[in-house]
Amino acid sequence: MDRPYRWVIVAAGGLLGCAAVGAMFSLPVFLRPMAQDTGWSVTGISTAMTIGFLAMAAASMVWGGLSDKFGPRPVVLAGSIVLASSLALASRASSLVEFQLLFGLLVGAATAAVFAPMMACVTGWFDTQRGLAVSLVSAGMGMAPMTMAPLAAWLVTIHNWRGAMLIIAGIAAALMIPAALLVRRPPVQDEPAQTSSDAAEPGMTLGQAVRSPQFITLMLANFFCCATHSGPIFHTVAYAVTCGIPMVAAVSIYSVEGLAGMFGRIGFGFAGDRLGAQRVLVAGLLAQAFGVLAYAFAGQLGGFYAVAVLVGFIYAGTMPLYAVIIRENFPQRMMGTIIGGTAMAGSLGMSTGPVLGGWIYDNFGSYAPLYVASWGLGLAATLILATFRPFPARSPLQIATA
Repeated sequence: MDRPYRWVIVAAGGLLGCAAVGAMFSLPVFLRPMAQDTGWSVTGISTAMTIGFLAMAAASMVWGGLSDKFGPRPVVLAGSIVLASSLALASRASSLVEFQLLFGLLVGAATAAVFAPMMACVTGWFDTQRGLAVSLVSAGMGMAPMTMAPLAAWLVTIHNWRGAMLIIAGIAAALMIPAALLVRRPPVQDEPAQTSSDAAEPGMTLGQAVRSPQFITLMLANFFCCATHSGPIFHTVAYAVTCGIPMVAAVSIYSVEGLAGMFGRIGFGFAGDRLGAQRVLVAGLLAQAFGVLAYAFAGQLGGFYAVAVLVGFIYAGTMPLYAVIIRENFPQRMMGTIIGGTAMAGSLGMSTGPVLGGWIYDNFGSYAPLYVASWGLGLAATLILATFRPFPARSPLQIATA
């Protein structure tokens, strides 16, 4: 295994994730300027994000399967080109339906081409420090609130939302296409499998894997986990503005959350390597549930900052651990598909927050019920993951005779 180059893969994955997630999650920054400029409802614009998450869900296993078959480079390169092109077209949309389809359907599907293939790729490049590696890739994605979101907020103050979104599309293309060309297929895929997961289930087929209780449990846990933080992530900027906080300051809450998430990803990665990914993830999901509930009690900028540090550290830290658990239980040859399946469930969970939060605000004039509902979803995620049981480990004699 080319050990030095595996860190290039980590860097490329982090950059790709930052640009893709940052471009997609620029929509909360554009939410109010778009509504004021076009007359489209907050719910209608938020629905574009929901469509995006549904598109991510539908595309995740497809992209993951393609990366298993053809390697990650062509998949992430195609996704990078489609994402930048779709953002540019969405900036020119003349109707709400057109925007929902361009931003939601195409941008969402293109973003899915980054996560599952790159996570699967990184887990194949690392036989040690796997938790740290996937956490660093995820940390790159977590930089989006500290980079792309403030950039979008600044651009929308000097351009209209259309011009700002077009510039974001150009930046995404300039960053993602070169980074995609650095990606290589993991060398481990061309060698006999030596991991504990393959040793435990040497004859496992993809059909058996996706029907296994382990896979189903991870999908359900990821769905409820992502549903927990979806609404708070998408609507907190708008919620802060309704509390009288200026837009630029409100976006900085998003950035604080992202900065805390950087430390959370690395911290949870180290903890997962040492204490076990499942144990750390269960504790993190429980803490996340109470963290998102705390937003309901924030009203001043200082309170928002305090909760953002807590929530950002926890929710961002938990997400990479799913890939570690998957790699510990399933063969490398199907990593893209299995991670894509759990990403599909997570995207479905993420799809609930934008439209639900928009509907709550449009009908009740308050976001407080959203945070209470998110707390309940977080408790459900904790209980589900606590039931996960790894595949039985095989003895050295069984491995040698397999």
